[in-house]
Amino acid sequence: MLTNFKRVLGFAIKDFTRNKGISVAAVFVLIVTIMLVTGLVFFHKTVGYLTSQLQNKIDITAYFKDNAQEEDILSVKEEILKISPNIKNIEYISKDKALAIFNGKHQDNAVMARALQEVGSNPFLPSLNITTNGDPSQYEVISNVLENSDFSKLVDKVDFLQKKDTIEKIYSITSSINIFGLLLGAILVAVAVLVVFNTIKLTIENSKEEISTMRVVGASDWFIRGPFVIQGMLYGIFAFLICILITVLATYFLSPYISAVLPGFNIFIYFLTNWWIFVLIQLGFGIAVGAISALVVVKRYLEI
Repeated sequence: MLTNFKRVLGFAIKDFTRNKGISVAAVFVLIVTIMLVTGLVFFHKTVGYLTSQLQNKIDITAYFKDNAQEEDILSVKEEILKISPNIKNIEYISKDKALAIFNGKHQDNAVMARALQEVGSNPFLPSLNITTNGDPSQYEVISNVLENSDFSKLVDKVDFLQKKDTIEKIYSITSSINIFGLLLGAILVAVAVLVVFNTIKLTIENSKEEISTMRVVGASDWFIRGPFVIQGMLYGIFAFLICILITVLATYFLSPYISAVLPGFNIFIYFLTNWWIFVLIQLGFGIAVGAISALVVVKRYLEI
């Protein structure tokens, strides 16, 4: 058994080094394929980050009557959390805090400052700012609870209707981006695998005579397949070594530019944190595509 394995391995290495041009072409095609898959992983993460940032900006605000007591509003907050477990964040904003936020935003706006002085008193209402983890329908449920329950006597208004169209559009856009990413990924991977398959097919076609000779002398199917499957695995290993180097360099140099567009998202740190996932994806995908393509192509010749 060990002797046969050494022979198969020897044949594989011999063919790999003998057909340098085809081997380089196969490795290059696998590099492109693996980098496409790697790029899709980064694309998915980037889209996920962008989606979460957009969804974090979606919220509704329940404004309470001017005479509502703080303890009553905090009680409403606790009840909402019990009724709606999918709430991501709910923040109580008092009248004084609302005034401070307004002043901070408009400290350089003389018109706003003068208008506030003319009012004479704090015109802001206490409120609860609510963000959920789910779809737009959850905001509507919370809005209905606030406006049509025992809480309604404390609530002045809920701004859900004013924000409803915006909320639905944002969720529709993020959902479309995710679907587009999945479809694009499936198409690119399918095309890439097909190209790899045809490239490896060329390498094996150069060995048709060897396959026929081995069949004539009575070699087993697995003895014939073995060298080509190992060759495919070698293509994958060499492609992986180059791809992981490209990934390190690309994420390092592109990170500042991506962070400038998406503040808070560092693609290089993401790679370092999940390096083992990329190793598994690149190495596993490279070896699997190379070996399976070789196995399928050789099987076709064995059936002739």
